[in-house]
Amino acid sequence: MKVDELSLYSVPEGQSKYVEEPRTQLEENISQLRHRCEPYTSFCQEIYSHTKPKVDHFVQWGVDNYNYLQNAPPGFFPRLGVIGFAGFVGLLFARGSKIKKLLYPPFFMGLGASVYYPQQAITIAQITGEKLYDWGLRGYIVVEDLWKQNFQKPGNVKNSPGNK
Repeated sequence: MKVDELSLYSVPEGQSKYVEEPRTQLEENISQLRHRCEPYTSFCQEIYSHTKPKVDHFVQWGVDNYNYLQNAPPGFFPRLGVIGFAGFVGLLFARGSKIKKLLYPPFFMGLGASVYYPQQAITIAQITGEKLYDWGLRGYIVVEDLWKQNFQKPGNVKNSPGNK
């Protein structure tokens, strides 16, 4: 028996011809709408692709912190309470000024944390001191350059800070 004789593989006798029907008004309007919305949808997809890893990282951070708090080391919650209470005391002492309300609570919380974690407090203080010194030095250099450019007279070179 040949393959052509099997009914499963038989070739249809007539010529089949595909005829595409004309587009209706509804299909045309939907097509125009999709073309107009394409820039906005691509923008949203781009934002989503940039935002999703950050959100996933944040969610993982939350899960990690939740697991840490479920299995906290002994004495962690009393220390956390003392540090939080120190921040509250700082907020009470900061009555009146908005700058005090920004500075006192972190200062008091840092003071409370340094009681329980002295080695980390020393390390943070050293790093912070170095960074503040660097920032101050950069600010001094910028102010000195601006002073030389804007306020120093061209003929007054004798009294400049660099020629003393």
